[in-house]
Amino acid sequence: MLPFSPACERNRGPILSQLRTAFAPARHVLEIGSGTGQHAVYFAAGLPHLTWQPSDVAGNLDALRARLGLEAPGNVLPPLELDVHAPRWDVAGCDGVFTANTLHIVDWPGVEGFFARVGETLPSGGTLCIYGPFRYGDRHTSESNAAFDAELRARDPASGVRDFEAILRLAGAQQLAMVVDHAMPANNRLMQFRKVR
Repeated sequence: MLPFSPACERNRGPILSQLRTAFAPARHVLEIGSGTGQHAVYFAAGLPHLTWQPSDVAGNLDALRARLGLEAPGNVLPPLELDVHAPRWDVAGCDGVFTANTLHIVDWPGVEGFFARVGETLPSGGTLCIYGPFRYGDRHTSESNAAFDAELRARDPASGVRDFEAILRLAGAQQLAMVVDHAMPANNRLMQFRKVR
């Protein structure tokens, strides 16, 4: 049986509605942390003008390949092994990057590495979209997000819901300017950035 994320099924429609606009000018999108592959399959089908490049760490690739082999439309490429802690990503030609529910799972050096590699990967005018929960002004946006953050940190003190302001600083250091910060269902956000140079 393929691994299955109920959250992916719940959030995929609202995310796709935003990605249709954000990635309208894009042609090749790299997804970081593809996990079960449910998003890759759904978004690639809903964005047929794109080539969708899934990726994940080595330990998740077998399950990801299994789903893609059964369900992926023709515009999905074989998944790549990518780690946010790696000093470089062996990818080329991407004008979009997408990630969902990853930045609160990896440690802070991993978040920093993510932005550094995205900054190297995206060309001028390229688009980055990030989905997940965030804190604003040192405050959670809901009690459920505060509880989720406590659960994450109890399991791994290096993880946790990230501060919006810290994300903006990392993005800005890579010449990634915020285009829009969408409120999404279940107290999540979808942030869109554009590489300005």
